[in-house]
Amino acid sequence: ENWLITILGNKIQLVPYTSRHVLKYHEWMKSEEILKLTASEPLSLEEEYEMQLSWHEDPNKCTFIILLINDNEPNEINRMIGDINIFFNDRFDRTNVEIDVMIADKNQQRKGYGKEAVYLMMNYAINSFNIRRFYAKINENNAPSRSMFTL
Repeated sequence: ENWLITILGNKIQLVPYTSRHVLKYHEWMKSEEILKLTASEPLSLEEEYEMQLSWHEDPNKCTFIILLINDNEPNEINRMIGDINIFFNDRFDRTNVEIDVMIADKNQQRKGYGKEAVYLMMNYAINSFNIRRFYAKINENNAPSRSMFTL
C-alpha cells in the first residue's frame, strides 16, 4: 500500500523500497557487522531481488528506504543511507506493529537520521493504518539501537 508514497522530513525522506535500490542494499548487507546487528542472514544478489519483490507483495510489511535530502546530489541511489520497516506480525491486533530501522551508511550514523526516520514512520503508520502500539526487537549487543529506543 505504500508503493506510491514519499514521506518528506527535515533532513531525510522515506521512499518505497523498489528493485532499483537492491544493488546498494545488497552491498550494505555484505557487512558482517550489519548482519550481526540486524540478525540477518547473507543473501545472494538474486535472493535479495527475490526478497525485495516478496516484501513488495506482502501486505504485512511496509518498507521504505531512507534518503538524505541533498539538492546537490540528484542521484537517489547516492543518497541512500538505510531503511525502515513496520511489520504487521500480530494477527489478532493489526494496530500493534513491530518497527525497525537501520542506518547502514557508517558516515551517516549517530546524526539523528534514524530517530527522524522512526518519527516519520510512526506518524505515517498512525495516520494511515490507525496503529496504536509500536515495539522494536533489539539485540542486546546492539548499543546504537538500544540507546535510540531507550527513553
